[in-house]
Amino acid sequence: MKKGIMVVKVGTAILSKGSGRLDSGRIASLTAQICKLKKLGQKIILVSSGAIGAGVEAIGISKRPSNLNKLQACAAIGQGKLMRLYEQNFSKQGKHAAQILLTREDFASKKRVLMAKHTIMSLLNDFNAVPIINENDTIAIEEIKFGDNDKLSAMVARFVGAHTLIILTDVDGLYEAKGKKAISIVKHINRDIENMARPSKSKLGRGGMVSKIQAAKIATRSGIKCIIANGRTKDILLKLHKKQALGTTFLAARSRKKGIR
Repeated sequence: MKKGIMVVKVGTAILSKGSGRLDSGRIASLTAQICKLKKLGQKIILVSSGAIGAGVEAIGISKRPSNLNKLQACAAIGQGKLMRLYEQNFSKQGKHAAQILLTREDFASKKRVLMAKHTIMSLLNDFNAVPIINENDTIAIEEIKFGDNDKLSAMVARFVGAHTLIILTDVDGLYEAKGKKAISIVKHINRDIENMARPSKSKLGRGGMVSKIQAAKIATRSGIKCIIANGRTKDILLKLHKKQALGTTFLAARSRKKGIR
């Protein structure tokens, strides 16, 4: 995989165990892989879900609340716990974890998204840190209704000029219509591809394959390759870096649309 900026999105299903409890072992593996890729010359931006799931665990309730205020409270409690785990693991590798919370309103303002880009690029270039981005669920009412961090990861990949977006989920990629195996390569996202997507069955996550296809469409139209792969596969990021045929790869359009400067 060529050097440059890579955006990795990881969902709640990968970061947590069945009940929503954060899986410290998987987070440790993820951070270790990211640090190895950084040594190989990759600049990694991590878009991470899991705050609400972490809050659900801390509060001690059995499932994700449907009440908006309770959702926001879970996010507020869980975000710090999630970042603490990231910081503990990255610090062992001599790296800093940098938290960035964004909303749709930030992307509606060219000035605000430009400032976000400059901050992210400074973290990558000046401080060798790992930016960890999440939606600001505690205040972004629309985001909680929107779906998942999939679209956010694609928008981040677009405005920083990433070469690849990797979306880690709990399935092996986009499955064929009959659901027997994952498609290896998608050259163009058309109606048939979109119809193969299935909604999420997770009690803690949001989105599902539908939102991941939407994210892939944003990325590929911007000239960015997108890979949807199983985050539970051992050393998945390192294997993808070595170009092992895992997951579903959505090929980038030939012409890259210019990002925000």
